[in-house]
Amino acid sequence: MKDYEEIIKKKGLPEVGGTVRSKKFGTQWRVMEKKEVWQNIDSDPKTGEPRMVPAIYLLYWKVQEGMFPGVGKMMGYLYTLYDNTFELNWDKVS
Repeated sequence: MKDYEEIIKKKGLPEVGGTVRSKKFGTQWRVMEKKEVWQNIDSDPKTGEPRMVPAIYLLYWKVQEGMFPGVGKMMGYLYTLYDNTFELNWDKVS
């Protein structure tokens, strides 16, 4: 549990219901779901054994005028302590 809380805090991930803006397209997306999951990473170089790290899965819904939440375009991403994809792609709106 502590690993997941650390990911949320260090990455500044939004809570469910929060809104983010795509840095690339300027579109707004609302966080509809958050899950604690495990993500596969490269196998151990010495033993070849598979490895996994804790990750947070966020499901986003594209905010569109006149559309009900959850209807329309949705996408999800995994975030770990070892990547910077949230910071590169999103700005928190609320």
